[in-house]
Amino acid sequence: MTVDLPPLGLGGAQLGNLYHAVPDEIAAASVRRAWDEGIRYFDTAPHYGLGLSERRLGAALAAYPRAEYVLSTKVGRVLEPRAVAPGERDDQGFDVPGTYRRRWDFSRDGVLRSLESSLDRLGLDRIDLVYVHDPDDHFEEAVSGAFPALLELREQGVVGAIGAGMNQAPMLAEFVRRFDLDHVLMAGRYTLLNQPALDELLPLCVERGVGVVAGGVFNGGILATEQPGTIYDYTAAPADLVEKAQKIAEICARHGVSLPEAALALPRTHPAVVSVVVGAHDAEQVSLNVRRAAANIPAVLWDDLAAAGLLRSAARPVVSGGTQ
Repeated sequence: MTVDLPPLGLGGAQLGNLYHAVPDEIAAASVRRAWDEGIRYFDTAPHYGLGLSERRLGAALAAYPRAEYVLSTKVGRVLEPRAVAPGERDDQGFDVPGTYRRRWDFSRDGVLRSLESSLDRLGLDRIDLVYVHDPDDHFEEAVSGAFPALLELREQGVVGAIGAGMNQAPMLAEFVRRFDLDHVLMAGRYTLLNQPALDELLPLCVERGVGVVAGGVFNGGILATEQPGTIYDYTAAPADLVEKAQKIAEICARHGVSLPEAALALPRTHPAVVSVVVGAHDAEQVSLNVRRAAANIPAVLWDDLAAAGLLRSAARPVVSGGTQ
């Protein structure tokens, strides 16, 4: 891998007003707090707030030495200006004016246009890591256009590393088989509630030397609080999943571990996972997640969850006893 990732990163979706608006000063304070807490990996995307996340992140990071942090963004959605009615908002979960439309474009030209626009919004002259973003319904175009373009840009030194970021595991595994990727960003597919990445993706990444970045470790919110929330992967959580999360929380509590602490810890037990990326709505949430990530987790917790049928046995770390 040409870019080494720190073990904990700040995700940029909330900087783009995911779910609700965040004032500029609060967003900037979140990035400053992340830096003060030692976070040196920052992930964003044009999709997040129609470019707002990139603009805010670039402005905040301008205060720090460029060589001291790693930044990733994504390609696949090109932003195009559009006329809007007064008060019209984005319709994809971000509380921002709908002044741009997202157009899927995984062609070579689309990749180049997207990166040029991202560099402009970020105020940077290079990006460390670029992911092909959510090509679920655009497999052939991504294979023929986006990935060859990124491979070429990496060879030219224009970008440091390349990969793919998705909310599913099987297609990520196919990209790992087909291309010489550095990293994959796997959202929500290796969590306390959901571990399909164990079937193929994670073993394949170990075999191929591809670093896995775990995102969505709270599965959209259900695992983000000591008592399970009601949102799972951006929609209302089914009752059976809330019940399962509650049972997991109860076993965690017996070991003095909170549900969010366990959610942050599980992905890091797998040798393929090199970093965990977590978003935050404000500076205090950044610090809270840093504390959660530093918690000592008794390895027997994973054994107890597996014994209760709440965690696949393959998800348990190799070590036994003590803490990890």
